[in-house]
Amino acid sequence: MIKADVIDCMIALPGQLFYSTQIPACLWFLSRNKGNGRFRDRRGEVLFIDARELGHMVDRTRRELSDEDIEEIAGTYHAWRGEPDAGAYADRPGFCRTVTLEEIRSHGHVLTPGRYAGTKAPDRNTIPFPEQLAALGAILDEQFADSERLAANIRENLTAILKR
Repeated sequence: MIKADVIDCMIALPGQLFYSTQIPACLWFLSRNKGNGRFRDRRGEVLFIDARELGHMVDRTRRELSDEDIEEIAGTYHAWRGEPDAGAYADRPGFCRTVTLEEIRSHGHVLTPGRYAGTKAPDRNTIPFPEQLAALGAILDEQFADSERLAANIRENLTAILKR
């Protein structure tokens, strides 16, 4: 149970980062005094970062985080803490979110970053589905017509070659 408010940030890392295990790892950042005055007062809050989708495979068994991936994670944490020159922090669905201790309690003290960061926001498509379907149908009709025209052209060329 979280009574001391020492968890500052939790970062879920992708699997296959380490030679000794294939499973994902989680980094815990602890702070005894979140309101020490050096950074913004973070008492009663925890930052969850879900970085499981970051990185790239370097071979069939091992993944690496790029410098850009590491900068994205570190920059998010530094901005959240309120460090000078770190920029402004904002929650990003599917990647990071600030959560209160009350919300963590309401989830039975489960500390899984993916639970709180959520999923990426779906791309908002402003064109209604029936209109999208009609436009795709028109494109398909054009492609069928092109296919028939090209097939006729090929037949003509083959006939011309055979007559030689």
